[in-house]
Amino acid sequence: MTDINLSGQCLCGAIRYEVTGTPLRFLHCHCSRCRKATGTGHATNLILKSSGVDWQGDVDSIKRYKVPDAERFATTFCTTCGSPLPREGTDMVVVPAGSLDTVPQIEPQGRIFWDSRAAWSCASDDLPSFPTYPTG
Repeated sequence: MTDINLSGQCLCGAIRYEVTGTPLRFLHCHCSRCRKATGTGHATNLILKSSGVDWQGDVDSIKRYKVPDAERFATTFCTTCGSPLPREGTDMVVVPAGSLDTVPQIEPQGRIFWDSRAAWSCASDDLPSFPTYPTG
């Protein structure tokens, strides 16, 4: 797949971003950490192979929290409004889809950590469901 350009912002508009990269995965995650970080039944994240995010606006209001005992889980957010924002890794960016202002040219591909979803969460649909991370 070719690179895509995405832009988004937090709820209060103090922080805006642009990111360019190759889409790797677009997933709904039902793990307990994503539920707590979003306050919803699942997080919907677009994972891109990317060199980083071009942040604009009040960048001092960007905060990152990493769960101490988690290998990978962290959340990046606006300290003014609490909105989730993209989190950067070494060569990838995890973009919370709800923060996007542009429509990505890719559809969600599956549901991960389906076995740990909340009982009141989404019903099954046509997307494949995985008990943890999908392979491949």
